[in-house]
Amino acid sequence: MPVLNEMETLLYDASRVFLWPVWLLIMAALVYALIMLGAFVVESLQRRWSTRPRALFYYAQQGGASLLASDDLELWIMHRLEWLRIVSRTAPMLGLIATMIPMGPALLALGENDAAAVGANMVAAFSAVILALLAASICFFILTVRRRWLLQDLRLLERQREQPEGNSDALSG
Repeated sequence: MPVLNEMETLLYDASRVFLWPVWLLIMAALVYALIMLGAFVVESLQRRWSTRPRALFYYAQQGGASLLASDDLELWIMHRLEWLRIVSRTAPMLGLIATMIPMGPALLALGENDAAAVGANMVAAFSAVILALLAASICFFILTVRRRWLLQDLRLLERQREQPEGNSDALSG
């Protein structure tokens, strides 16, 4: 049985190594989500007031609107949304990891009737998952709305391409 105990200790120690990096990734995801939320609000106001050309139209003009196929524009859309999608999908997993790692020490402390240690580990566990889910929720919301906006813009661009030549002002959005 000493070999089994040593393996358990090794697994526990190995999992504890990942706690700080996971917490850092969760904080990075939250900062990213808040930055993207600010950019989303600005973009929303710009779309409402039409103060700037929309990003897809600008990209299409830079690449030569007649040269870029719809597939190229769809790839650009996917590239633009990629980090929002990654954060919205991975942040909950990071939250789960950050919850499970402190649960081991909390359960050990519970077995030793150390309520203070149980509480400290549970606070860390639940705080991490709350922040991770908050980051994921913000990114998922932005991803969903921005995807719709970009696909609407793509459809509008495709319709403008179908129109007869001479209507080049329509690409401004």
